[in-house]
Amino acid sequence: MMARALFRSLQQNKPSNWSNLLRSAAAPNVDSVRQSSFRSSEPVGDLGQFPEVEVVRNPPEWKHVERLLAPRIVPKPLAQADYPSGWKPPMAATVDKKYFVARTKNFMLPVYLRRSFRGQRIVTAVRRIDGDIWLLEAELRYLIEKKLNKQIITRVNEMNGQIEFKGDFVTIVEGFLAEKGF
Repeated sequence: MMARALFRSLQQNKPSNWSNLLRSAAAPNVDSVRQSSFRSSEPVGDLGQFPEVEVVRNPPEWKHVERLLAPRIVPKPLAQADYPSGWKPPMAATVDKKYFVARTKNFMLPVYLRRSFRGQRIVTAVRRIDGDIWLLEAELRYLIEKKLNKQIITRVNEMNGQIEFKGDFVTIVEGFLAEKGF
């Protein structure tokens, strides 16, 4: 910055400013010290000037702070006949099913809608699938094609346990999985 100002004044032939610019360039600015590093901060000094601190592990007042903290795990939902949001809990797991779709850590079905290319490409993705992923894909494709009366494009990723459908079929897939008890 200083070099640019010096160069501009040299171009304009203003000799009165040269000496001021050279003096300010030679003496570094004290305010330009980096403030983001701990090395640039001033030392602490004598620790005796600070009051003694007592570390208390479980004071009675801590209960007021704990209720403000976020829970470490997502609590299990309370059992009800029906929920206002329309959410349905998973049914008891049965062994006779050929595939299994695990819920997320928030107890939601892992069905997602992805939009890309400014909303022109819409893909419905089902994740967290274990077991016979091809059977689940065939059942879902049959259900969607039957409702739409046209063929749809699917992609199965067996390694990741994911199925993708070209289009927005989130409600159909979620309804099917909830009906199956996942």
